[in-house]
Amino acid sequence: MKKIFEKMEEFEHEQIVVNYDKETGLKAIIGIHDTTLGPALGGTRLWNYKTEKEAFIDVMRLSKGMTYKAAAAGLNLGGGKTVIIGDVEKIKSEELWRAFGRFVQSLNGRYITAEDVNTTVEDMAYVAEETDYVTGLPGTSGDPSPVTAFGVWKAIKATADEVYGSPDLNGKTVAIQGVGHVGYHLAKYINEEGGNLIITDIKQGNIDKVVKDFGAKVVDPDEIFGVDCDIFAPSALGAVINDDTIEQLQCDIVCGPANNILSEARHGEKLDEMGILYGPDYVANAGGLINVYDELQGYNRDRAISRASKIYDNMKKVIEISKRDNIPTYKAADIMAEERIKKIAQVRRNYIPR
Repeated sequence: MKKIFEKMEEFEHEQIVVNYDKETGLKAIIGIHDTTLGPALGGTRLWNYKTEKEAFIDVMRLSKGMTYKAAAAGLNLGGGKTVIIGDVEKIKSEELWRAFGRFVQSLNGRYITAEDVNTTVEDMAYVAEETDYVTGLPGTSGDPSPVTAFGVWKAIKATADEVYGSPDLNGKTVAIQGVGHVGYHLAKYINEEGGNLIITDIKQGNIDKVVKDFGAKVVDPDEIFGVDCDIFAPSALGAVINDDTIEQLQCDIVCGPANNILSEARHGEKLDEMGILYGPDYVANAGGLINVYDELQGYNRDRAISRASKIYDNMKKVIEISKRDNIPTYKAADIMAEERIKKIAQVRRNYIPR
């Protein structure tokens, strides 16, 4: 137990809740990182973790990331996450999700859940049978991918304005790694603006659709890092900027919707040394979170898009802090998020009875 508290201190967590249901086999860990700005929101990830330690570390890492994403996006939300330990092919059931929903309900609104890796809106519908604190449900805001892509497009335009003196992407070459749901919509925005596309994906069907619709050039997955382009947009797995790939880059900007693009913090330092502008991922890809946040207020798509458009301004502010403090942008993004949390904490220092 001492080691868990040491990790909570390291990650600055408020609460870790361990949930077990014998009848369904549910083993869920809910991480609540920081609720200064509002209730902790974050999706539920189902993964067959090799060890419990690995699951605990993942939920802490992911929930802290949600705090920073929400703060940087200007949302009144804290950061949370759930990981459920198990084989996705074996443990999913109505009763498991409903048992999980009751655990979420027991937190009385401190944590709001949603879909994530290996979970679906249909799974969340079962969760909603037992709790009010779930979002991203069928028949509400729908697929967040277009809003996520819209926000990333705005972020890319902000980085382009810094590097090229104009946010216009007409004639610019953008290399997209991964053209699934979000990557496809990002390609659509870039194509409509007159940008050139170089793409890769591990699924041929995704490639065929983007080539047919937008006339993109295709390269093999291991070639995408070294293509001659203006902007590299990772849109699939995380940790793609690493020791093996960073020296291959032939771009001016790295900015895309993938989470945890940098394998380690030192790779953010290296990009800065190389003169490549990095648009921090959790600032760029906040559109999906903005979309579900709007759902909590009674979903209005125009309002969600309007909020997502502010990602442009948020990215510009990150760049300003980077120049102000002479630090890489990945550090500047953290400072922007931390400054907002600190300011709101001061506003909320006085007690208001309820």
